This record gives sequence, C-alpha cells and structure tokens, in this order.
Amino acid sequence: MVKDYILIAEDDEDDQFLLKSAFNEIEYTIDLVFVNNGIDLLNHFNNVDNGSIPRLPLLLVVDLNMPKKNGKEAIQELSIRSYFRSFTTIVFSTTSNDAEKNKCRELGINDFFVKPSNYKDLIEVVNTFKTLAVST
Repeated sequence: MVKDYILIAEDDEDDQFLLKSAFNEIEYTIDLVFVNNGIDLLNHFNNVDNGSIPRLPLLLVVDLNMPKKNGKEAIQELSIRSYFRSFTTIVFSTTSNDAEKNKCRELGINDFFVKPSNYKDLIEVVNTFKTLAVST
C-alpha cells in the first residue's frame, strides 16, 4: 500500500528541520517528502506522471524563494496539469506582500502562510497544515 504524504518544497535545511520537529510535536506521523527547489518539485510530479511515484500528495507546501526555479514559477507550471486542483496547495514563505499573495491565488493556491518567527506559532501553522491534509 502506498502511503499518504505531504510534499514540501523548501530549500532551507533549518526550516525543513523545524517543520519535521513541529509535525513530530503534534504527533502527526504522515510521511513528509521534501524537495529543495522548483526543478525538484516539477521532477516529483513528472515522476507521478510516469508512474514511478504512484500517488499525489495530500498537501503541497511551497516556499516562494527557492533556487533554480522559484515556487511561483513551479506552481505556474504545475497549475496546467489536470490533477493540480485535486490536492490542497499552500504557500509557506517569508513573503507577506499582498500583491504576491493575489498572484499566487490566481495560480490556484488554496492558502498563503507567512513563516512565523517563533516555534509556538509554527506549531499552530503545522496544526493547520494537518487539518488541510486530513480534509483533502
């Protein structure tokens, strides 16, 4: 049986560690799959397309500021795939610009979260991620 998972496009290793820790702290044991940039994110979905990854994520979490291809560019390319709206996609970024948020929503992003500055707030955000993944 193929396990459910959350796909997280995040290039910062410290942020990856904090997200893993927060998911562990709330005792949500779903698999977390990390990719480090927009190219790796697109490659993940290419592997879904060719069958080497047999399942779509329950939730896609995308940082906007990544190397090689930023999150918005990757989402723009993903948004044309027929299955793009079959899972929840959220942006998790340091960017809090309203114009940027609106552009992301136009591309089909379900929600936009600004990275919190403390761990307690991160726990709250991760609880929301859990709720979004469960409701998919």
